[in-house]
Amino acid sequence: MCGIVGIVGTSPVSQDLYDGLTVIQHRGQDAAGIVTISDNKFRMRKGNGLVKDVFHTRHMLRLTGNIGIGHVRYPTAGTSSSSEAQPFYSNSPYGLSLAHNGNLTNADELTDWIYKKARRHVNTTSDSELLLNIFAYQLQQSENDELTADDIFAAVSSVHTLVRGAYAAVSLIIGKGLVAFRDPFGIRPLVFGKRETAKGTEYMVASESVALDACDFEFIRDVAPGEAIFINEQGKLFSKQCAQNPTYNPCIFEFVYFARPDSTMDKMSVYASRVEMGNALGKKISREWDDLDIDVVIPIPETSCDIALQIAQYLDLPYRQGFVKNRYIGRTFIMPGQAERKKSVKRKLNAISQEFKGKNVLLVDDSIVRGTTSEQIINMARKAGAKKVYFASAAPEVRFPNVYGIDMPSANELVAHGRELEDICELIGADKLIYQDIEDLIASVGKANKDIKTFETSVFSGSYITNDIDNDYLQQLDAVRNNQSKETSDKEADSIIDLHNEGSE
Repeated sequence: MCGIVGIVGTSPVSQDLYDGLTVIQHRGQDAAGIVTISDNKFRMRKGNGLVKDVFHTRHMLRLTGNIGIGHVRYPTAGTSSSSEAQPFYSNSPYGLSLAHNGNLTNADELTDWIYKKARRHVNTTSDSELLLNIFAYQLQQSENDELTADDIFAAVSSVHTLVRGAYAAVSLIIGKGLVAFRDPFGIRPLVFGKRETAKGTEYMVASESVALDACDFEFIRDVAPGEAIFINEQGKLFSKQCAQNPTYNPCIFEFVYFARPDSTMDKMSVYASRVEMGNALGKKISREWDDLDIDVVIPIPETSCDIALQIAQYLDLPYRQGFVKNRYIGRTFIMPGQAERKKSVKRKLNAISQEFKGKNVLLVDDSIVRGTTSEQIINMARKAGAKKVYFASAAPEVRFPNVYGIDMPSANELVAHGRELEDICELIGADKLIYQDIEDLIASVGKANKDIKTFETSVFSGSYITNDIDNDYLQQLDAVRNNQSKETSDKEADSIIDLHNEGSE
Protein backbone atom coordinates (compact mmCIF):
# COMPACT_ATOMS: atom_id res chain seq x y z
CA MET A 1 0.00 0.00 0.00
CA CYS A 2 1.21 3.50 -0.82
CA GLY A 3 -0.02 7.03 -0.35
CA ILE A 4 -0.09 9.93 -2.81
CA VAL A 5 -0.67 13.68 -2.59
CA GLY A 6 -0.64 16.50 -5.14
CA ILE A 7 -1.18 20.25 -4.85
CA VAL A 8 -1.64 23.14 -7.27
CA GLY A 9 -1.22 26.25 -5.16
CA THR A 10 -0.83 30.00 -5.34
CA SER A 11 2.30 29.91 -3.15
CA PRO A 12 5.04 27.34 -2.42
CA VAL A 13 3.58 23.89 -1.75
CA SER A 14 6.49 21.88 -0.34
CA GLN A 15 5.45 22.27 3.30
CA ASP A 16 1.85 21.23 2.60
CA LEU A 17 3.09 18.23 0.62
CA TYR A 18 5.32 17.27 3.55
CA ASP A 19 2.45 17.65 6.01
CA GLY A 20 0.11 15.67 3.78
CA LEU A 21 2.60 12.81 3.47
CA THR A 22 3.18 12.80 7.21
CA VAL A 23 -0.48 12.11 8.00
CA ILE A 24 -0.67 9.29 5.45
CA GLN A 25 2.65 7.80 6.62
CA HIS A 26 0.66 4.75 7.77
CA ARG A 27 0.23 3.82 4.09
CA GLY A 28 3.95 3.25 3.57
CA GLN A 29 7.13 3.51 5.59
CA ASP A 30 9.70 2.18 3.14
CA ALA A 31 10.35 5.36 1.13
CA ALA A 32 9.11 8.88 0.55
CA GLY A 33 9.45 11.46 -2.21
CA ILE A 34 8.38 14.92 -3.35
CA VAL A 35 8.63 16.56 -6.78
CA THR A 36 7.84 20.22 -7.40
CA ILE A 37 8.04 22.41 -10.50
CA SER A 38 9.96 25.68 -10.38
CA ASP A 39 11.42 27.71 -13.26
CA ASN A 40 10.12 25.07 -15.65
CA LYS A 41 12.25 22.38 -13.99
CA PHE A 42 11.57 19.48 -11.67
CA ARG A 43 12.87 19.79 -8.10
CA MET A 44 13.05 16.32 -6.57
CA ARG A 45 13.95 14.71 -3.28
CA LYS A 46 13.24 11.06 -2.48
CA GLY A 47 14.82 8.23 -0.56
CA ASN A 48 14.25 5.28 1.74
CA GLY A 49 12.81 5.94 5.17
CA LEU A 50 10.05 7.87 6.89
CA VAL A 51 8.99 11.32 5.71
CA LYS A 52 10.72 12.98 8.67
CA ASP A 53 13.98 11.20 7.86
CA VAL A 54 13.99 11.73 4.09
CA PHE A 55 13.34 15.49 4.16
CA HIS A 56 15.59 17.88 6.03
CA THR A 57 15.55 21.67 5.98
CA ARG A 58 18.09 21.87 3.16
CA HIS A 59 15.91 19.62 1.00
CA MET A 60 12.74 21.58 1.71
CA LEU A 61 14.43 24.84 0.78
CA ARG A 62 15.27 23.41 -2.63
CA LEU A 63 11.75 22.11 -3.28
CA THR A 64 10.51 25.43 -4.59
CA GLY A 65 7.42 25.99 -6.71
CA ASN A 66 3.65 26.31 -6.43
CA ILE A 67 2.82 22.87 -7.81
CA GLY A 68 4.00 19.44 -6.71
CA ILE A 69 3.27 15.80 -5.88
CA GLY A 70 4.40 13.44 -3.15
CA HIS A 71 4.46 9.73 -2.33
CA VAL A 72 5.00 7.34 0.58
CA ARG A 73 5.79 3.77 -0.35
CA TYR A 74 6.04 0.28 0.84
CA PRO A 75 7.11 -2.35 -1.69
CA THR A 76 4.56 -4.52 -3.46
CA ALA A 77 5.81 -4.77 -7.05
CA GLY A 78 9.54 -4.22 -7.23
CA THR A 79 12.03 -4.10 -4.40
CA SER A 80 12.66 -1.86 -1.41
CA SER A 81 15.79 -0.25 -2.85
CA SER A 82 16.06 3.53 -3.10
CA SER A 83 15.85 3.32 -6.91
CA GLU A 84 12.20 2.25 -6.51
CA ALA A 85 11.26 5.34 -4.46
CA GLN A 86 8.66 7.58 -6.10
CA PRO A 87 7.76 9.86 -7.79
CA PHE A 88 9.35 8.78 -11.08
CA TYR A 89 9.95 11.18 -13.94
CA SER A 90 10.54 11.23 -17.68
CA ASN A 91 11.97 14.03 -19.80
CA SER A 92 9.54 13.30 -22.64
CA PRO A 93 7.03 14.60 -23.38
CA TYR A 94 7.32 18.07 -21.85
CA GLY A 95 8.73 16.72 -18.61
CA LEU A 96 6.50 14.30 -16.75
CA SER A 97 6.49 12.99 -13.17
CA LEU A 98 4.14 10.42 -11.65
CA ALA A 99 3.36 8.72 -8.34
CA HIS A 100 1.08 5.71 -8.04
CA ASN A 101 -0.80 3.72 -5.41
CA GLY A 102 -1.84 0.22 -6.43
CA ASN A 103 -0.57 -2.67 -8.50
CA LEU A 104 -0.80 -3.43 -12.22
CA THR A 105 -1.78 -7.03 -12.85
CA ASN A 106 -0.56 -7.16 -16.46
CA ALA A 107 2.90 -5.70 -15.76
CA ASP A 108 4.78 -8.33 -17.80
CA GLU A 109 2.59 -7.69 -20.83
CA LEU A 110 3.01 -3.93 -20.43
CA THR A 111 6.79 -4.22 -20.15
CA ASP A 112 6.88 -5.99 -23.49
CA TRP A 113 4.47 -3.43 -25.01
CA ILE A 114 6.55 -0.48 -23.86
CA TYR A 115 9.72 -1.91 -25.37
CA LYS A 116 8.23 -3.00 -28.69
CA LYS A 117 5.46 -0.48 -29.29
CA ALA A 118 6.39 2.66 -27.38
CA ARG A 119 10.18 2.08 -27.69
CA ARG A 120 10.71 3.50 -24.25
CA HIS A 121 13.12 2.32 -21.56
CA VAL A 122 12.05 1.30 -18.05
CA ASN A 123 14.89 1.41 -15.56
CA THR A 124 13.38 -0.36 -12.55
CA THR A 125 11.09 -3.28 -11.75
CA SER A 126 8.40 -0.92 -10.43
CA ASP A 127 5.03 -1.06 -12.15
CA SER A 128 4.67 2.63 -11.32
CA GLU A 129 7.44 3.40 -13.81
CA LEU A 130 5.50 1.33 -16.33
CA LEU A 131 2.43 3.48 -15.70
CA LEU A 132 4.49 6.65 -16.12
CA ASN A 133 5.85 5.54 -19.50
CA ILE A 134 2.48 4.37 -20.79
CA PHE A 135 0.93 7.70 -19.86
CA ALA A 136 3.87 9.53 -21.43
CA TYR A 137 3.52 7.60 -24.67
CA GLN A 138 -0.20 8.31 -24.87
CA LEU A 139 0.40 12.04 -24.31
CA GLN A 140 2.82 11.99 -27.23
CA GLN A 141 0.03 10.85 -29.54
CA SER A 142 -1.59 14.29 -29.42
CA GLU A 143 -1.31 16.09 -32.75
CA ASN A 144 -2.10 19.51 -31.29
CA ASP A 145 0.61 22.12 -31.00
CA GLU A 146 -0.59 22.96 -27.51
CA LEU A 147 -1.59 20.20 -25.09
CA THR A 148 -5.22 20.64 -24.01
CA ALA A 149 -7.34 19.13 -21.25
CA ASP A 150 -9.05 16.98 -23.87
CA ASP A 151 -5.66 15.66 -25.02
CA ILE A 152 -4.83 14.70 -21.45
CA PHE A 153 -8.18 12.97 -20.95
CA ALA A 154 -7.70 11.08 -24.24
CA ALA A 155 -4.33 9.88 -22.94
CA VAL A 156 -5.90 8.68 -19.69
CA SER A 157 -8.62 6.88 -21.66
CA SER A 158 -5.92 5.06 -23.61
CA VAL A 159 -4.17 4.15 -20.37
CA HIS A 160 -7.40 2.58 -19.13
CA THR A 161 -7.65 0.39 -22.24
CA LEU A 162 -4.09 -0.90 -21.84
CA VAL A 163 -3.60 -1.18 -18.10
CA ARG A 164 -5.26 -3.69 -15.79
CA GLY A 165 -5.29 -3.80 -12.03
CA ALA A 166 -5.54 -1.13 -9.36
CA TYR A 167 -4.15 2.37 -9.69
CA ALA A 168 -4.71 5.80 -8.27
CA ALA A 169 -2.13 8.14 -9.75
CA VAL A 170 -1.07 11.76 -9.62
CA SER A 171 1.16 13.32 -12.25
CA LEU A 172 2.89 16.62 -13.08
CA ILE A 173 3.37 17.93 -16.60
CA ILE A 174 5.86 20.78 -16.84
CA GLY A 175 4.25 23.91 -18.24
CA LYS A 176 0.77 22.35 -18.08
CA GLY A 177 -0.35 21.34 -14.61
CA LEU A 178 -1.37 18.38 -12.45
CA VAL A 179 -3.30 15.27 -13.52
CA ALA A 180 -4.90 12.71 -11.20
CA PHE A 181 -6.78 9.59 -12.26
CA ARG A 182 -8.25 6.41 -10.81
CA ASP A 183 -8.69 2.92 -12.26
CA PRO A 184 -12.12 2.02 -13.72
CA PHE A 185 -12.91 -0.29 -10.78
CA GLY A 186 -12.15 2.33 -8.13
CA ILE A 187 -10.12 -0.16 -6.11
CA ARG A 188 -7.65 2.28 -4.58
CA PRO A 189 -8.98 5.51 -3.01
CA LEU A 190 -8.46 9.05 -4.28
CA VAL A 191 -10.05 12.31 -3.06
CA PHE A 192 -9.63 15.99 -3.82
CA GLY A 193 -10.39 19.31 -2.18
CA LYS A 194 -9.83 23.05 -2.42
CA ARG A 195 -8.60 25.96 -0.33
CA GLU A 196 -9.42 29.61 -0.92
CA THR A 197 -6.61 32.13 -0.50
CA ALA A 198 -6.20 35.83 -1.17
CA LYS A 199 -4.44 34.90 -4.41
CA GLY A 200 -7.04 32.44 -5.63
CA THR A 201 -8.21 28.82 -5.32
CA GLU A 202 -5.77 26.01 -4.53
CA TYR A 203 -6.48 22.32 -5.14
CA MET A 204 -5.19 19.16 -3.48
CA VAL A 205 -5.57 15.45 -4.29
CA ALA A 206 -4.70 12.67 -1.87
CA SER A 207 -5.22 9.02 -1.06
CA GLU A 208 -7.23 9.83 2.07
CA SER A 209 -9.33 12.78 3.19
CA VAL A 210 -7.26 13.13 6.36
CA ALA A 211 -4.46 14.64 4.24
CA LEU A 212 -6.85 17.37 3.11
CA ASP A 213 -7.84 18.02 6.71
CA ALA A 214 -4.22 18.35 7.84
CA CYS A 215 -3.54 21.00 5.21
CA ASP A 216 -6.81 22.92 5.72
CA PHE A 217 -8.27 21.96 2.35
CA GLU A 218 -12.03 21.60 2.08
CA PHE A 219 -13.11 18.16 0.87
CA ILE A 220 -14.91 18.36 -2.48
CA ARG A 221 -15.50 14.73 -3.38
CA ASP A 222 -13.90 11.43 -4.31
CA VAL A 223 -12.39 11.01 -7.75
CA ALA A 224 -14.77 8.58 -9.42
CA PRO A 225 -13.59 5.24 -10.83
CA GLY A 226 -12.18 5.84 -14.30
CA GLU A 227 -12.29 9.61 -13.84
CA ALA A 228 -9.42 12.02 -14.44
CA ILE A 229 -9.04 15.54 -13.14
CA PHE A 230 -6.67 18.12 -14.58
CA ILE A 231 -5.72 21.34 -12.83
CA ASN A 232 -3.69 23.69 -14.99
CA GLU A 233 -0.93 25.94 -13.68
CA GLN A 234 -3.37 28.83 -13.54
CA GLY A 235 -5.54 26.87 -11.07
CA LYS A 236 -8.44 26.00 -13.38
CA LEU A 237 -9.95 22.55 -12.78
CA PHE A 238 -11.21 20.19 -15.50
CA SER A 239 -12.66 16.70 -15.01
CA LYS A 240 -13.91 13.92 -17.27
CA GLN A 241 -14.95 10.30 -17.07
CA CYS A 242 -12.33 8.46 -19.12
CA ALA A 243 -13.44 4.84 -18.82
CA GLN A 244 -16.14 3.09 -20.82
CA ASN A 245 -17.79 1.04 -18.06
CA PRO A 246 -16.59 2.27 -14.67
CA THR A 247 -17.86 0.59 -11.51
CA TYR A 248 -17.28 1.17 -7.80
CA ASN A 249 -15.38 -1.73 -6.21
CA PRO A 250 -13.35 -0.16 -3.38
CA CYS A 251 -10.90 -2.35 -1.49
CA ILE A 252 -12.62 -3.41 1.72
CA PHE A 253 -9.27 -3.99 3.45
CA GLU A 254 -8.76 -0.23 3.43
CA PHE A 255 -11.59 0.00 5.95
CA VAL A 256 -10.55 -3.06 7.94
CA TYR A 257 -6.97 -2.02 8.47
CA PHE A 258 -5.10 0.38 6.22
CA ALA A 259 -6.90 3.70 6.29
CA ARG A 260 -6.91 6.08 9.23
CA PRO A 261 -10.17 6.12 11.23
CA ASP A 262 -10.57 9.86 10.64
CA SER A 263 -10.65 9.41 6.88
CA THR A 264 -13.74 9.23 4.67
CA MET A 265 -13.44 7.43 1.33
CA ASP A 266 -16.16 6.95 -1.27
CA LYS A 267 -18.62 8.62 1.15
CA MET A 268 -17.89 6.00 3.84
CA SER A 269 -16.35 6.86 7.18
CA VAL A 270 -13.57 4.49 8.20
CA TYR A 271 -14.40 5.05 11.87
CA ALA A 272 -18.11 4.40 11.40
CA SER A 273 -17.33 1.27 9.38
CA ARG A 274 -15.24 -0.12 12.24
CA VAL A 275 -17.94 0.68 14.76
CA GLU A 276 -20.39 -1.31 12.62
CA MET A 277 -17.87 -4.17 12.36
CA GLY A 278 -17.82 -4.29 16.16
CA ASN A 279 -21.61 -4.35 16.37
CA ALA A 280 -21.85 -7.18 13.83
CA LEU A 281 -19.12 -9.23 15.49
CA GLY A 282 -20.65 -8.64 18.92
CA LYS A 283 -23.93 -10.07 17.66
CA LYS A 284 -22.18 -13.14 16.29
CA ILE A 285 -20.26 -13.72 19.53
CA SER A 286 -23.48 -13.37 21.52
CA ARG A 287 -25.22 -15.83 19.22
CA GLU A 288 -22.49 -18.47 18.96
CA TRP A 289 -20.57 -18.08 22.22
CA ASP A 290 -23.38 -17.52 24.70
CA ASP A 291 -21.92 -20.25 26.91
CA LEU A 292 -18.45 -18.66 27.25
CA ASP A 293 -17.45 -16.99 30.50
CA ILE A 294 -15.67 -13.93 29.13
CA ASP A 295 -14.50 -11.53 31.84
CA VAL A 296 -13.05 -8.69 29.79
CA VAL A 297 -12.67 -7.47 26.18
CA ILE A 298 -9.18 -6.27 25.21
CA PRO A 299 -8.20 -4.83 21.80
CA ILE A 300 -4.87 -5.34 20.09
CA PRO A 301 -4.04 -1.69 19.43
CA GLU A 302 -4.77 0.33 17.52
CA THR A 303 -7.00 -0.42 14.57
CA SER A 304 -9.23 -2.77 16.55
CA CYS A 305 -9.88 -0.42 19.50
CA ASP A 306 -13.15 0.99 18.14
CA ILE A 307 -14.25 -2.50 17.11
CA ALA A 308 -13.50 -4.01 20.52
CA LEU A 309 -15.31 -1.20 22.34
CA GLN A 310 -18.51 -1.90 20.39
CA ILE A 311 -18.20 -5.63 21.09
CA ALA A 312 -17.82 -4.93 24.81
CA GLN A 313 -20.85 -2.63 24.81
CA TYR A 314 -22.98 -5.13 22.93
CA LEU A 315 -21.97 -7.98 25.27
CA ASP A 316 -22.21 -5.74 28.35
CA LEU A 317 -18.66 -6.61 29.35
CA PRO A 318 -15.77 -4.48 30.66
CA TYR A 319 -13.52 -2.97 28.00
CA ARG A 320 -9.88 -2.57 28.97
CA GLN A 321 -6.66 -1.44 27.30
CA GLY A 322 -4.54 -4.44 28.24
CA PHE A 323 -1.61 -3.71 25.94
CA VAL A 324 0.66 -0.68 25.81
CA LYS A 325 2.00 0.06 22.36
CA ASN A 326 5.41 1.49 21.58
CA ARG A 327 4.42 4.34 19.26
CA TYR A 328 7.94 4.79 17.97
CA ILE A 329 7.82 1.54 16.05
CA GLY A 330 5.93 1.34 12.77
CA ARG A 331 3.39 -1.03 11.29
CA THR A 332 4.69 -4.56 10.86
CA PHE A 333 2.35 -5.55 8.09
CA ILE A 334 3.86 -3.00 5.72
CA MET A 335 7.49 -3.66 6.57
CA PRO A 336 9.52 -5.28 3.76
CA GLY A 337 10.47 -8.87 4.48
CA GLN A 338 8.97 -11.57 6.69
CA ALA A 339 12.01 -11.69 8.98
CA GLU A 340 11.28 -8.14 10.09
CA ARG A 341 7.86 -9.26 11.31
CA LYS A 342 8.83 -12.46 13.08
CA LYS A 343 10.97 -11.21 15.94
CA SER A 344 9.57 -10.70 19.40
CA VAL A 345 6.33 -8.73 19.50
CA LYS A 346 7.47 -7.40 22.87
CA ARG A 347 9.31 -4.64 21.03
CA LYS A 348 5.92 -3.37 19.92
CA LEU A 349 3.50 -4.32 22.69
CA ASN A 350 3.66 -4.91 26.42
CA ALA A 351 0.88 -6.44 28.52
CA ILE A 352 -0.55 -4.84 31.65
CA SER A 353 -0.64 -7.92 33.87
CA GLN A 354 -3.44 -6.73 36.16
CA GLU A 355 -5.86 -6.73 33.22
CA PHE A 356 -5.09 -10.39 32.48
CA LYS A 357 -4.31 -12.11 35.75
CA GLY A 358 -6.89 -14.73 36.61
CA LYS A 359 -9.29 -13.64 33.84
CA ASN A 360 -10.85 -15.15 30.77
CA VAL A 361 -10.04 -12.53 28.14
CA LEU A 362 -11.44 -11.86 24.68
CA LEU A 363 -8.72 -10.40 22.46
CA VAL A 364 -9.96 -8.48 19.41
CA ASP A 365 -7.91 -7.83 16.29
CA ASP A 366 -8.90 -6.36 12.95
CA SER A 367 -7.64 -9.39 11.01
CA ILE A 368 -5.35 -12.41 11.11
CA VAL A 369 -2.96 -12.78 8.20
CA ARG A 370 0.05 -14.99 8.92
CA GLY A 371 -0.99 -15.88 12.45
CA THR A 372 2.52 -15.52 13.87
CA THR A 373 1.83 -12.23 15.65
CA SER A 374 -1.53 -13.47 16.93
CA GLU A 375 0.23 -16.49 18.39
CA GLN A 376 2.81 -14.31 20.14
CA ILE A 377 0.15 -11.99 21.56
CA ILE A 378 -1.87 -14.90 22.89
CA ASN A 379 1.26 -16.25 24.55
CA MET A 380 1.89 -12.82 26.02
CA ALA A 381 -1.63 -12.78 27.48
CA ARG A 382 -1.11 -16.18 29.06
CA LYS A 383 2.22 -15.14 30.56
CA ALA A 384 0.47 -12.08 32.00
CA GLY A 385 -1.83 -14.45 33.89
CA ALA A 386 -4.87 -15.01 31.67
CA LYS A 387 -6.77 -18.22 32.47
CA LYS A 388 -8.33 -18.51 29.02
CA VAL A 389 -7.69 -16.51 25.85
CA TYR A 390 -10.44 -16.18 23.26
CA PHE A 391 -9.67 -14.46 19.97
CA ALA A 392 -11.99 -12.52 17.64
CA SER A 393 -11.14 -11.19 14.17
CA ALA A 394 -13.16 -8.29 12.77
CA ALA A 395 -12.41 -9.57 9.27
CA PRO A 396 -13.11 -12.98 7.73
CA GLU A 397 -10.40 -15.56 7.12
CA VAL A 398 -7.63 -14.19 4.87
CA ARG A 399 -7.20 -17.16 2.55
CA PHE A 400 -5.95 -15.68 -0.73
CA PRO A 401 -3.14 -13.36 -1.92
CA ASN A 402 -3.85 -9.74 -2.79
CA VAL A 403 -2.87 -8.61 -6.28
CA TYR A 404 -4.05 -4.99 -6.15
CA GLY A 405 -1.42 -3.26 -4.07
CA ILE A 406 -1.45 -4.91 -0.65
CA ASP A 407 1.70 -6.92 0.00
CA MET A 408 -0.04 -10.01 1.31
CA PRO A 409 2.33 -12.94 1.73
CA SER A 410 2.32 -16.06 -0.41
CA ALA A 411 -0.77 -18.20 -0.06
CA ASN A 412 1.12 -20.88 1.86
CA GLU A 413 2.10 -18.27 4.48
CA LEU A 414 -1.52 -17.32 5.16
CA VAL A 415 -2.60 -19.14 8.29
CA ALA A 416 -6.17 -19.60 7.00
CA HIS A 417 -5.19 -20.85 3.55
CA GLY A 418 -6.47 -24.42 3.22
CA ARG A 419 -7.29 -24.68 6.93
CA GLU A 420 -10.50 -24.94 8.91
CA LEU A 421 -11.38 -22.82 11.94
CA GLU A 422 -10.32 -25.44 14.48
CA ASP A 423 -6.91 -25.85 12.84
CA ILE A 424 -6.28 -22.09 12.82
CA CYS A 425 -7.35 -21.83 16.45
CA GLU A 426 -4.91 -24.55 17.44
CA LEU A 427 -2.05 -23.00 15.45
CA ILE A 428 -2.35 -19.58 17.09
CA GLY A 429 -2.93 -21.13 20.52
CA ALA A 430 -6.34 -19.65 21.32
CA ASP A 431 -8.95 -21.39 23.46
CA LYS A 432 -11.63 -20.28 20.99
CA LEU A 433 -11.50 -18.35 17.72
CA ILE A 434 -14.22 -16.49 15.86
CA TYR A 435 -14.17 -14.60 12.55
CA GLN A 436 -16.47 -11.94 11.13
CA ASP A 437 -18.75 -13.22 8.35
CA ILE A 438 -18.03 -11.69 4.94
CA GLU A 439 -21.66 -10.61 4.54
CA ASP A 440 -21.51 -8.73 7.84
CA LEU A 441 -18.24 -7.05 6.90
CA ILE A 442 -19.64 -5.85 3.58
CA ALA A 443 -22.81 -4.60 5.27
CA SER A 444 -20.77 -2.79 7.95
CA VAL A 445 -18.62 -0.88 5.47
CA GLY A 446 -21.32 -0.27 2.88
CA LYS A 447 -23.96 0.97 5.30
CA ALA A 448 -23.08 4.62 4.65
CA ASN A 449 -23.13 4.35 0.84
CA LYS A 450 -25.84 2.17 -0.60
CA ASP A 451 -24.77 3.09 -4.14
CA ILE A 452 -21.76 0.79 -3.81
CA LYS A 453 -22.95 -2.72 -4.60
CA THR A 454 -19.63 -4.56 -4.73
CA PHE A 455 -16.36 -4.36 -2.81
CA GLU A 456 -12.98 -5.78 -3.71
CA THR A 457 -12.82 -8.71 -1.27
CA SER A 458 -10.42 -11.09 -3.00
CA VAL A 459 -8.29 -11.85 0.08
CA PHE A 460 -11.37 -13.36 1.70
CA SER A 461 -13.29 -14.74 -1.28
CA GLY A 462 -10.63 -15.53 -3.89
CA SER A 463 -12.72 -13.65 -6.46
CA TYR A 464 -10.67 -11.01 -8.30
CA ILE A 465 -12.75 -8.13 -9.56
CA THR A 466 -10.68 -7.46 -12.70
CA ASN A 467 -11.35 -10.98 -14.01
CA ASP A 468 -7.79 -11.43 -15.23
CA ILE A 469 -6.30 -13.47 -12.40
CA ASP A 470 -5.88 -17.22 -12.80
CA ASN A 471 -3.92 -19.92 -11.01
CA ASP A 472 -0.87 -19.44 -13.24
CA TYR A 473 -0.73 -15.76 -12.30
CA LEU A 474 -1.01 -16.57 -8.59
CA GLN A 475 1.72 -19.20 -8.83
CA GLN A 476 4.02 -16.73 -10.57
CA LEU A 477 3.22 -14.09 -7.93
CA ASP A 478 3.89 -16.63 -5.20
CA ALA A 479 7.31 -17.41 -6.66
CA VAL A 480 8.23 -13.72 -6.97
CA ARG A 481 7.16 -12.89 -3.42
CA ASN A 482 8.96 -15.90 -1.99
CA ASN A 483 12.14 -14.88 -3.79
CA GLN A 484 11.89 -11.24 -2.68
CA SER A 485 11.21 -12.32 0.89
CA LYS A 486 14.28 -14.57 0.86
CA GLU A 487 16.47 -11.82 -0.60
CA THR A 488 15.29 -9.32 2.00
CA SER A 489 15.81 -11.83 4.80
CA ASP A 490 19.32 -12.69 3.63
CA LYS A 491 20.35 -9.04 3.34
CA GLU A 492 18.79 -7.72 6.51
CA ALA A 493 18.71 -10.61 8.97
CA ASP A 494 21.39 -9.10 11.19
CA SER A 495 19.88 -5.67 11.46
CA ILE A 496 16.12 -5.86 11.29
CA ILE A 497 13.59 -5.62 14.05
CA ASP A 498 10.05 -6.90 14.17
CA LEU A 499 7.26 -4.44 14.42
CA HIS A 500 3.78 -5.64 15.28
CA ASN A 501 1.30 -3.85 13.08
CA GLU A 502 -1.45 -1.64 14.36
CA GLY A 503 -3.98 -4.37 14.71
CA SER A 504 -3.19 -6.92 12.02
CA GLU A 505 -0.16 -8.82 10.87
